Amino acid sequence: MTHRLFYFRGSEAGRLVAKLGGTSERVPLTPQDVDDSEMVGPGVLADPANIPAFPSDQVYAYLSKPISAPILAKTLANALAHIDLLHEQARAQADLSELAQELKELNNIGVKLSAERDTDALLELILTKAREITRSDAGSLYLVEEDEEGLPRLRFKLAQNDSLNVPFKEFTLPISHQSVAGHVALTGEIQNVEDAYTLPPGSHFQINLAFDRQVGYRTKSMLVIPLKTQKDEVIGVLQLINCKPNPARIFTAPAEIERTVIPFSPRYQELAASLASQAAVALENSRLYRNIQTLFEGFVKASVTAIEARDPTTAGHSFRVADLTTGLAEVVDRVETGQFRMIRFTPEEMQTIRYAAILHDFGKIGVREEVLVKAKKLFPNHLELIKQRADLIKQGIELKHSQRKIAYLLERGRERFAEQFATDDAELTAFIQEVDQYLKTVITANEPSVMPEEFANTIQQIALKSFTDHLGNARSIITPLEARIISIPKGSLTEEERVQIESHVVHTFQFLTQIPWTKELRRVPEIAGAHHEKLNGSGYPYGMRAEDIPIQAKIMTISDIYDALTAADRAYKKAVPLDRALDILHYEKKAGAIDGELLTLFIDAKVYQRVTAGS
Repeated sequence: MTHRLFYFRGSEAGRLVAKLGGTSERVPLTPQDVDDSEMVGPGVLADPANIPAFPSDQVYAYLSKPISAPILAKTLANALAHIDLLHEQARAQADLSELAQELKELNNIGVKLSAERDTDALLELILTKAREITRSDAGSLYLVEEDEEGLPRLRFKLAQNDSLNVPFKEFTLPISHQSVAGHVALTGEIQNVEDAYTLPPGSHFQINLAFDRQVGYRTKSMLVIPLKTQKDEVIGVLQLINCKPNPARIFTAPAEIERTVIPFSPRYQELAASLASQAAVALENSRLYRNIQTLFEGFVKASVTAIEARDPTTAGHSFRVADLTTGLAEVVDRVETGQFRMIRFTPEEMQTIRYAAILHDFGKIGVREEVLVKAKKLFPNHLELIKQRADLIKQGIELKHSQRKIAYLLERGRERFAEQFATDDAELTAFIQEVDQYLKTVITANEPSVMPEEFANTIQQIALKSFTDHLGNARSIITPLEARIISIPKGSLTEEERVQIESHVVHTFQFLTQIPWTKELRRVPEIAGAHHEKLNGSGYPYGMRAEDIPIQAKIMTISDIYDALTAADRAYKKAVPLDRALDILHYEKKAGAIDGELLTLFIDAKVYQRVTAGS
């Protein structure tokens, strides 16, 4: 570095400086020149005695008169060396400050990368931050994937450019030496190219410059870095283009890029490589998180499908309820007036609602299948037993009648036989018809429709009626217990069976609490376990009241009732038309069972259209 020695004309020090040897440039001054632009360092002003305004920290040494040339020369040399040392210290301090800032920025980037779970947002963050710390005008990101045959390839996932607004379109390219990105993915080595138009001799890759020709751009310096996992597996390629001295500069023409763009420095390469390493870990974690989500989603769907397979007539119910529940939750999340205007659901809370809705009937796995699928008041094998019993009664009556006929013939012969047994035959026919009529009544009563009280009395009378068979045994078509079962006034379940069915909610809660939910999803069991609770305390299993029921469960209750009403015909009920279903929901609202404002939102937003009625 060339130094400058300033001195005043006519001064004693000035005369000595003018005679000194060395390589330093000598610049004579007058006192009026001190503030002039000629005083540009680094340099030393000799003999500032006439300038008292100089701060003491800018004075290197005071020399006593008379001043000898050797002492002045040595002092000036020391002063210049001191300046060099100060400059080196300043540069070192600047370098340390810059390094500290870069490390801080890398740390901040690492925190952001590790916190981001959305893959698309993560890719955007990786490329944006990589361009920021390397002052890149443009950049792109490629991900390694498998094709239909399981072979690896690169997918062009993202592109950014400060100087051009170019429409983005994904495409794939092979992992080979045909492209610089493919070469880096294949070898795992960083490529720092000073000029893409003039590759170094012996380069094993090519650079496609068709993009430049199409859009009027100039790709010059390039820094292409592999995204490697901790297992040294390349999962992507980060490509940075055109390093700018001024990061805020926007290029307007290829010629400007040609003049201005500089190569990526070793420091930038190290920074980008460090970021790429963090990015690869974050991307791998994001993929792992997404794979776990996909795996869990598949497990949930498979579990619900398996449970619903126990009762094919309800197949699809859980998924329809999930669609309706999330639909109504989205409406609540957007509402700006009313009691729910302050309610907002985060994406994690929406996922919690969805899982709770899908799994709300999970506990049915703990209910006996014959009760779960019970379509009539009597189980099929039980009704078959009653039919067999009726047949045996009729056979016993016929045998009893035949025995009397045989005894008469053996004792009296055929004399007056027809006359004697005409009445008996009529009596037999009447008994057979009576048994058939009783059986028909039992079969009718076995249907899960609403039963009038007088019809229930008839059933009780049938249970008390007995018929004597050929062995003298009194037999009835139905027992008192069977009569009680088929006298159920509504539906197909006895009180004991209804308790079993209702216990599925408790099973749901107990089963779901066994799953180690993440912090974001920990309320799934609570919400799913409250979907049969009613605001007025008439629900089950705990008889909770409005203030204790989560709003998510209140939303699900409306969805569950609606789908149960409108679902396709089942063995124990017919599908209810839309208008009738909404009328029933309004009745539930008036009874204080469900939330009226939620029902209004459900109807006004036509949430029910998210599923096909009767499907």
